[in-house]
Amino acid sequence: MFCYQCEQTAGGSGCTKMGVCGKTPETSDLQDLLVYAAKGIAMYASRAAKLGQADRAIDRFVVEALFSTVTNVNFDPVRLEALIAKAGQVIEQAKELYHEACRKKGVQAESLKGPAQWQAPTSRSVMLAEAKPITIANRLESYGPDVAGLQELILYGLKGTAAYADHAAVLGVEADDVYAFFHEALDFLMSEAATDVGALVSMALKVGEVNLKVMGMLDQGNTGTYGHPEPTVVRITPKKGKAILVSGHDLRDLELLLKQTEGKGINVYTHGEMLPCNAYPGLKKYKHLAGNYGGAWQDQAKEFDAFPGSILMTTNCIQKPRDSYKARIFTTGLVAWPDVRHIGQDKDFAPVIQAALAAPGFAQDAEEKTITIGFGRNAVLSVAPAVIDAVKAGKIRHFFLVGGCDGARPGRNYYTEFAQQAPKDTVILTLACGKYRFNKLPFGDIGGIPRLLDVGQCNDAYSAIQIAVALAGAFNCSVNELPLTLILSWYEQKAVCILLSLLHLGIQNMRLGPTLPAFIGPNVLNVLVEKFKIAPVTTPEQDLKTILG
Repeated sequence: MFCYQCEQTAGGSGCTKMGVCGKTPETSDLQDLLVYAAKGIAMYASRAAKLGQADRAIDRFVVEALFSTVTNVNFDPVRLEALIAKAGQVIEQAKELYHEACRKKGVQAESLKGPAQWQAPTSRSVMLAEAKPITIANRLESYGPDVAGLQELILYGLKGTAAYADHAAVLGVEADDVYAFFHEALDFLMSEAATDVGALVSMALKVGEVNLKVMGMLDQGNTGTYGHPEPTVVRITPKKGKAILVSGHDLRDLELLLKQTEGKGINVYTHGEMLPCNAYPGLKKYKHLAGNYGGAWQDQAKEFDAFPGSILMTTNCIQKPRDSYKARIFTTGLVAWPDVRHIGQDKDFAPVIQAALAAPGFAQDAEEKTITIGFGRNAVLSVAPAVIDAVKAGKIRHFFLVGGCDGARPGRNYYTEFAQQAPKDTVILTLACGKYRFNKLPFGDIGGIPRLLDVGQCNDAYSAIQIAVALAGAFNCSVNELPLTLILSWYEQKAVCILLSLLHLGIQNMRLGPTLPAFIGPNVLNVLVEKFKIAPVTTPEQDLKTILG
């Protein structure tokens, strides 16, 4: 295997024996083959789309295939094998779609090569054999770190965007041009143009542009279904009683579980990136949504072990379950782990509920502690005049967006220390699970404006961007001229697509850490530094001094 798609990749260069995430070589190779198959499907679907033909089943499969290979999503070789087998059927459907489009338009169909000629193997052993020659390591040897790395940058951006597109589609928000772009970009990666650095950089920025639209679509789905997040005081200590813990990102799964647990005497808690769900009117109306338990994804083994109820994993963020709770953890959607019970498309959470009722639950109420969340764009912009006045009066000197993915690698205490050392006349916006590094600390307020504003999940970078654009409009300047600095932490591919969106918007002077991506070659890094002034984090003291002078 060779995998370097996450921040914690072994030695900062690549996992070759076992994934730091827990991914086995077998799983890694099956994921590589699934992506290869998706490229073959896209070669046909992209050409069909240009001739005015599309098939939503094909579109959705490509998105789900990409999302399934995001870090900490699908670790189960049995489910991956099934996806690869299905890919064999879908590629034939895509081929027929393209040929039918050609017939309708009276044009000659191209004879496509590479993954377009792929056929699904009949056994796992053959799948694994076919995966060997298509590894990233081979392309690194053929193309070098800059070209191969840029190809992976595009692919990882597409994977992250696929996650957001899948979430949006679950809530009924889809767009033909977005699906067409997935096919176009995957087809591009199999073309001769994908060896040209300039063309690769251009496509990477295009991924960022489309991801911005997709995050807007997901925002539309979330807020259109559950209302705009509201500033909300959330309990972070447990209550007495039976309990279910929901982790991941999926709002609809949480809603369905809340409906199925009404009146059953079970408290439902959020975990990790589900914390922001407590601020949506359509979700917090459920009285048994009891608050948040625990922190970020990388602490789940310890936290799940101590949780006296059942656990539901939606989408990604799963780690290898300990034996102590393996019988009471469940997966649903695209997330999977070998021998962990999976809740299918019917979303019947009866097994999760039964496991919660069988578990002891919390014996007593813990001392009540709370935090305040729910500062999406609507909430922040509703008090924009007060914020603008505070800036003009010199009461607010600077804004920091300190957020992104969290992880276990040493060095992430930087984000805690940065937030703690930020002067008291500065405001911190935060989003994604990186906020768990400091979101329970007291920051106070500036004239009634909280110094810590939790914008939401990672995809709520869209909200943060809208806040920045609105402030730039109020001050009649560009976003880069605002007293605003982005201090970003990254871990997996959703962070990659958000970074590409920020680069597409021309945002400069971002600081990225705790380490730079292993897949960014040295020459490409120089381009990012020169064009966008992107820089690695150093120390909180030095970075604050550089930013504030």
